[in-house]
Amino acid sequence: MLTLPSVPEAVRQTRRDTAAALSEYGLSPDSAFAGAVLLVVSELVSNAVRHAADHSPTVDVTLAIAAERLVIGVADQDPRLPDLSPQAMGDGLRTVSELTAAYGGALSVEAAVHRCGKTMLVWFALPDDLGMYGRRVGSCAL
Repeated sequence: MLTLPSVPEAVRQTRRDTAAALSEYGLSPDSAFAGAVLLVVSELVSNAVRHAADHSPTVDVTLAIAAERLVIGVADQDPRLPDLSPQAMGDGLRTVSELTAAYGGALSVEAAVHRCGKTMLVWFALPDDLGMYGRRVGSCAL
């Protein structure tokens, strides 16, 4: 897990750390899949910084590979849950939703169980050409 202050610089740091994690899993940072993942994580952290910073001094980012999926979680301490209906989403979440769907995945939000806040969750189906290294169940990069 990566915990960052809720400031704009967190977006850049998250992109760097996510790109490094994807490289560890054998994904070229220049691939279309990696580009989609980096855009999604950037949008989610940017939204947390923009909309939750008043309630959340930090943002937690997790990235894991399990069950043929790449899963990203971005958590903050703001209890307000975004409306994920297509007509209510802003451009950023619409982009996230479309990119995850394009790679066989989805976007969701979950209220925090043991504290105030929420986690935005996205998952992508792993590309067929990732190889066995990236298909280890339970591996975690951030």
